[in-house]
Amino acid sequence: MPANILQNPWRLLLAINAAVIVGVFIHKVKLPPYVPYIHLVVDYHFGFIKRALVGALVAVFTEKVPVWLVFAIAGVTWLVTLGLYARLFQKTFGFTARTLPLFVFIAGSPFFFKNFMHTLGHFDIYGCALSIVLLLMPAASLLFVATAALFAIILVLIHHIHLLMYVPTIITIVVTRHYLVYGCNRSNVAFGVIALVVVSALFFAAQFLGTMPIPEADFVAYLKTRMADPARTDLLQFAYIWYQPLSKEIADTWGRLPHNSLGIPVFALLIWLHTPLWRFFANLIDALANATHRRLMIAALIGVSLFYLVMFAMVFDYSRWVSNWAVCMVLILHAVKMLPAKRETTLIPEQDRKTNIFGLIITLIPRVGIVRPF
Repeated sequence: MPANILQNPWRLLLAINAAVIVGVFIHKVKLPPYVPYIHLVVDYHFGFIKRALVGALVAVFTEKVPVWLVFAIAGVTWLVTLGLYARLFQKTFGFTARTLPLFVFIAGSPFFFKNFMHTLGHFDIYGCALSIVLLLMPAASLLFVATAALFAIILVLIHHIHLLMYVPTIITIVVTRHYLVYGCNRSNVAFGVIALVVVSALFFAAQFLGTMPIPEADFVAYLKTRMADPARTDLLQFAYIWYQPLSKEIADTWGRLPHNSLGIPVFALLIWLHTPLWRFFANLIDALANATHRRLMIAALIGVSLFYLVMFAMVFDYSRWVSNWAVCMVLILHAVKMLPAKRETTLIPEQDRKTNIFGLIITLIPRVGIVRPF
């Protein structure tokens, strides 16, 4: 039995991943929810501002926001996203012994659900969840493009950095599932261009016109009226981000760059440990029946990665950006699998010693982090 487990350990690794996620959750709930909490008490009380959609929705249901609501909302979102991804994986690959190594490398990756658990309450997971919905829903009509545009608008209202983080992946999914499969005509191309212009305009409005129009002291005083425990002033220490201009964010990022860049070799190592997954992805693209599709998918991967490089230059939460970049690669992998192929792509092997070692290592890594590795 032990020899068999060592030779084919994937069920065991899946169980270990579940245990690791529970451990990450227990650790997370003991940490102060600084940024996630303040996002639940900021709303549109003073007019249109950035990063206020989630708080505005919370305000519809409750006047006072308790701290536990951060973990309740975030926990439900995490569970829903996990369920959506399980359904997507079943639809794309199916759950069998042969596909289990692929599932472990994706769902058990420290970049994916384990890191979403560590960043519980942050806004990243909303982009992932809505992208998965687009991968699951029918894509034949303009309703699909309209839904994608609506999702992009929602994400930008949650946090405008989604224009760099998940909107490029949403565009890739729309192009892959709608335009490449069902063709381009004047109406659907015009609709897509208009949607892109609207989302981009909303981003610039949030970035440059979405600052709080009142003094910070008055803003903080209002936020205290929405808190279940106004004495917890430590939860409002990040109120300044609704006043901080882009130039200050970039200056802070570049000021921290020498120290934060020390984590780049660690990120590179973590990416390398996913080599079996990236090899499968490359083979999936190579197996596409249409050469134009292959070129467009490679261009999309480069484009999405370039948006993440821009984000690296603007905001210093590097561990989150690397993790979400990897998630976007996985989402695009699913989109690629939905295109016509000239041959079946060989899955990640079940009984390969090097692959098993890589799978064990990524299983034991609990998460990547928020700013610096781990």
